[in-house]
Amino acid sequence: MHGILPLWKEKGMTSHDCVFKLRKILGTKKVGHTGTLDPSVEGVLPICVGHATRIAEYITDSGKEYIAVVSIGASTETEDADGEIVESDDTHKSFSREDIESALKQLTREITQIPPMYSAVKVNGKRLYEYARKGIEVERPTRKVMIYEIELLSEELTFEGSDIQFKIRVKCGKGTYIRTLAVQIGELLGYPAHMASLVRTMSGSYVQEECFTLAELESVKSEGNLQTCLRPVETALKEFPFIEVDEEIYVKIKNGQVLPAHSELEIASKLVFTKNARALAVYIKHPTKTGLMKPEKMFPIEE
Repeated sequence: MHGILPLWKEKGMTSHDCVFKLRKILGTKKVGHTGTLDPSVEGVLPICVGHATRIAEYITDSGKEYIAVVSIGASTETEDADGEIVESDDTHKSFSREDIESALKQLTREITQIPPMYSAVKVNGKRLYEYARKGIEVERPTRKVMIYEIELLSEELTFEGSDIQFKIRVKCGKGTYIRTLAVQIGELLGYPAHMASLVRTMSGSYVQEECFTLAELESVKSEGNLQTCLRPVETALKEFPFIEVDEEIYVKIKNGQVLPAHSELEIASKLVFTKNARALAVYIKHPTKTGLMKPEKMFPIEE
């Protein structure tokens, strides 16, 4: 059994919980997730099965889409609703729709983020949440992340009160912390803020509408149709050019040979070579040999 399983991770579960349960449902140990979702977050979690685990990093590094609720008026130690409040402002607040959209526009670009103390980012070999749980403050590395779109989904023309919430849709690149983005939105509006809730609606090419819950997979398994839930490996490679090979090149690629660089590599970072529309290998520019390319990932093909 090989392919990508678009899973809908439900609240209260860790990504590792999902993998543990799926190994039992699918009857295989070769199962891996494509980037963690916090237990309080629900949403799209593509799962790699079989030889598809070789490309988990491609999905992890691909773009994501989220629906988040931003809460203005209090900040928390975890930057989401699970943490203790560290700063609050109970004064009456009033924002026009234009005020909020202006703040969102300022963040729709490459921005710098400092990962939350309660996160899995490693510093000196330990994850930040390990330091946080012991009350140890450490210097956190900044990171550049890309915000492609932020749309204000709440329809109000004016937002008023001591605690204001509004819903946004975010399209972003890898490594983005939406809870940190919520804090940054609050900073631009002049108040402490945190992320009240979060749902991931897209990861790479996989969207909410095609996902299965664990309960649905159990039901499909009882009917003997689990294979129909898996998406081909090729669906995880859509962002790269596909090149169908002839028999001569097929033999060379099948053997993992270094080849003259294809012209497509002038504009693309990777190329997917296929035989009968099935992925055979992913090639990249050779890191040390000019004008050549080498395989980065290889996939078995049934002849």
